[in-house]
Amino acid sequence: MILKIHKDAPSERKIEMAVEFLKKGGLIIYPTDTSYGIACDIYSKEGLEKLAKMKGVDKSQAKFSFICKDISDISDYTRPISNTVFKMMKQLLPGPYTILLTANNKVPKQIQDKKKTVGIRIPDNNIARMLVEKLGNPIMSGSIPLEEGEEQEYATNPELMHEKYKDVVDGVIDGGPGSLEQSTIIDCTDSECFVVREGIGEVESILSR
Repeated sequence: MILKIHKDAPSERKIEMAVEFLKKGGLIIYPTDTSYGIACDIYSKEGLEKLAKMKGVDKSQAKFSFICKDISDISDYTRPISNTVFKMMKQLLPGPYTILLTANNKVPKQIQDKKKTVGIRIPDNNIARMLVEKLGNPIMSGSIPLEEGEEQEYATNPELMHEKYKDVVDGVIDGGPGSLEQSTIIDCTDSECFVVREGIGEVESILSR
């Protein structure tokens, strides 16, 4: 199913349809402020298994981030963070950044890595954040897999995504053309933050303060 949703004024009814898929252990493809993502409910074991299979990885080794509605949600899933990290996140989020933080016991063990860290995103995209708000908890997210030699449109065009994955995902949210750009990953699990991957989000001026 394709759900066409306007990014500036998301349809509450269509968002709730997508949320129902998540609640039933399903997968959806949805837009962010970088590339389109594949998501499930973070508390759905069935959803996680489907997501890992779709990505072609073992669920025990998968590195998925999860999407929060706003910064106030982050403290529910992480160990206490410093004032410096909090101020930095307030400057960067919502935005194209993935922040690595130390997970607490509310984060399902299957999405923590061996260091018990978790990647958290708050995209600058109304659809993504409204999905989380209506679900009532974060969604677990991975990027659209693009096979070697495959045309980029299969990761940026929602109709082509639906054509390719209609038997794998429950719904595709068409929020307009996507991008292949990735988020910037910042590791804030130690006393000093550092960039793990440079993406679309600029951070040099902030980290140097």
